[in-house]
Amino acid sequence: MLMNSSSTPVPVLIVGAGMAGLACAVRLKAAGIDALLLDGSDGVGGRVRTDLVDGFRLDRGFQILLTAYPEAQRLLRYDDLDLARFRSGALIRNPQADAGKSWLSLFNPFQEPLSVFQTLASPIGTLADKLRIVELLRQTQSLPIDELFQQTPTTTLQRLHELGFSDRIIDLFFRPFFGGVFLEDALTTSSTFFDFCFRMFFSGDAAVPALGIGELANQLARRLSPEQIQLNSPVAQLDGTRVMLADGRTIQAETVVLAVDPASAARLLNRPAPDSSAFNHTTCTYFATPDSWQLPADLPKKMLMLNPRRSSAVHNMTVVSDIAPSYAPAGQRLISVSTQGLETVNEDSLTDRIRRELTDWFGEGVQQWRHLRTYHIPQALPAYSPASPSAGLTHRPLKLADKLYQCGDQSAYPSLNAALQTGRLVAEQILRAD
Repeated sequence: MLMNSSSTPVPVLIVGAGMAGLACAVRLKAAGIDALLLDGSDGVGGRVRTDLVDGFRLDRGFQILLTAYPEAQRLLRYDDLDLARFRSGALIRNPQADAGKSWLSLFNPFQEPLSVFQTLASPIGTLADKLRIVELLRQTQSLPIDELFQQTPTTTLQRLHELGFSDRIIDLFFRPFFGGVFLEDALTTSSTFFDFCFRMFFSGDAAVPALGIGELANQLARRLSPEQIQLNSPVAQLDGTRVMLADGRTIQAETVVLAVDPASAARLLNRPAPDSSAFNHTTCTYFATPDSWQLPADLPKKMLMLNPRRSSAVHNMTVVSDIAPSYAPAGQRLISVSTQGLETVNEDSLTDRIRRELTDWFGEGVQQWRHLRTYHIPQALPAYSPASPSAGLTHRPLKLADKLYQCGDQSAYPSLNAALQTGRLVAEQILRAD
């Protein structure tokens, strides 16, 4: 039961049971402090959740775990997640598909040494471009991660130009691949974050848990006592360390942690709400098809498929069930299509447009794909330009006032690693203060 203002204060109250809030609570639990987490939704995880729809596991937006994330390695138990791994690299739709080869491939020769000659021969970029990738890997591996973020930031696009990459490899690979990571195609995201992501992709795997990306949050929640998590409990107001819920209940805490999205944090702190330019957004459309439908036999499987034509509705596509069969029921395949840059979404119109485009790719069988669900996520990631407050830093100050803290990727850089890291760091600051 929730404690009211006349009861003994809870030691730590965490507003938000997303990945940052859960990481904070797990670290405190290990030190003997049972924090109370409040969340206004009906489940843990925040943006990292999975829905079960007609037997399909649908992540709320296309999401992956980069196994090289140091905070994920520190906190998550990979063996218990039953991770399904993507093949390292990408398939790229040839913009001149009508005049030649429909697909271009780029493999990671550091994970697949036998692919080195195929990668060197790929027309995605020049031989000099491939050698520059090796040099970029050397640069990003040579510094501790904290120092990567302390470099003078510029935009990702400027960084690529300064390194000497050709426009061809930028437009065919870097823009569709990292534009999909950043959820913005202009590559205005800080070069420090690009360096970090590049290192993570090349030094580890991209994977999803067999039971969906939401299993990351569920695993952390299982390390807490059930009484520590109160769902369907939106917070209406914050007065110092006194928290008022929307249903009229109040809780007095010794310490409060805000582990919520930037808009909710601004409301609780009586600050101006961030405008839409503070976020990058995405739309994910899921389709089901009988497993009699398959990708063309000559295409490598378990790879992310990129579309350099960013004016299209299809920016990237994945046959998710080829990577993780448990995402689809027996006899079915699950297909994920991501679209960036849509302020608003008409689901029927977008679904029809995706089908038309993919019919050009794969033939008339696409018209039989069944639309399962569309997720439009207007605040999918905080925008992170060289001018962002935390650019050039690992994270912004996490202590807002005496007994009041914040955590989440909006306090650092837009990634799961930052959410987990800031949650842990806040817990450690609280422990030191005690």
